[in-house]
Amino acid sequence: MERFTGRVWILGDDIDTDIIIPTEYLALKSVEDMKQYGFSPLRPELAGEIKQGDIIVAGKNFGCGSSREQAPEVIKALGIRCIIAKSFARIFFRNSINNGLLLMEQQDLCSDVREGQEIEVVVNSHVSCNGKRYPLASLPDNLVEIINAGGLVRAMRARNGLAV
Repeated sequence: MERFTGRVWILGDDIDTDIIIPTEYLALKSVEDMKQYGFSPLRPELAGEIKQGDIIVAGKNFGCGSSREQAPEVIKALGIRCIIAKSFARIFFRNSINNGLLLMEQQDLCSDVREGQEIEVVVNSHVSCNGKRYPLASLPDNLVEIINAGGLVRAMRARNGLAV
């Protein structure tokens, strides 16, 4: 089982894709160009403060709104290791998996963790925070394969013996 730690950023309920990456920045040349504007309507400073391996902990319905693929791409480009939320919009969930971004649902963590804390995640098992374990539902093996490969295209190329 994969195990990692990361610093937490707290976001609330109903974080939509327009908050993750506003429409006006979708015309930029690349996701690398877009990432500096991630979460800017909500917290303009956040994209500049996120470090590689950080974790977002959020409330319910994370990723609601339009189905733009750039939303999970921007989050991944910022260096976020995973998102743990009470629930995810289904299209955002699948877009994230297809782009190799790990998402996990957990109902209680959001109300117990504080921003800046470091938590430990054991994929398909639990999150440890403040000496307490919060159970995580297991992701199916095929989704774990996609995430570990870095996204759907890479997973299918690897499965078919093609260069990644």
